[in-house]
Amino acid sequence: MFTGIIEELGTVERVERTADAARLTVRGPLAVSGAKHGDSISVSGVCLTVVDFDGERFTADVMAQTLAMSTLDSVEAGRGVNLERAALVGDRLGGHIVQGHIDGTATVLEVRPGDAWRVIRFSLDAAHAALVVDKGSIAVDGVSLTVSALGDEPDGSWFEVSLIPETLTATTFGGLAVGDRVNIETDILARHVERMLRLDAHRSLPSSVDASSLAGSSASPEPAPIGGTR
Repeated sequence: MFTGIIEELGTVERVERTADAARLTVRGPLAVSGAKHGDSISVSGVCLTVVDFDGERFTADVMAQTLAMSTLDSVEAGRGVNLERAALVGDRLGGHIVQGHIDGTATVLEVRPGDAWRVIRFSLDAAHAALVVDKGSIAVDGVSLTVSALGDEPDGSWFEVSLIPETLTATTFGGLAVGDRVNIETDILARHVERMLRLDAHRSLPSSVDASSLAGSSASPEPAPIGGTR
């Protein structure tokens, strides 16, 4: 469990790929301080399990599903990543409840600079649009953010976040450009509510209606959150 308050900007030092997995070595001295084998660390929003570490870096395995649904599929040595250690019970919850089980990726559609902030617009997949609300919380590359604007257009939905200078310098967001991909995790409460409403709607159908026939209807498919290696 995380809070979406990034503790450190890390750097991917090594990527070892196999047919259906990868092993990452990430430099992050703060992230590994006090680390133990099996600890969880959020790497740009994806919860990974520490399998090896020293005083400067840690190594984690990434399974095929995580690679397929996150930006880690294209990660290379030298990439900067947002790092956060798992939250301690009793700490202040500075952001919101973040699991590190991402829903998928979004693409940067627009970057609008301001005098003291920057507004970034991201694409929003139809499967996740119902889970994002104006002024609600969303984790983007592991960063707890507030949705500042939201839209549903004929060619697709989108959401915006407004970033202060501190966020731009303390995370990877300072270097984001149009076309870049990011990992997103919608609010866990919204996920549960959406799931319950969908199940309730299916149970309420007349017996003559086959619930399976609703596949592809207006009901959004259940997102498949991922992350973690255990």
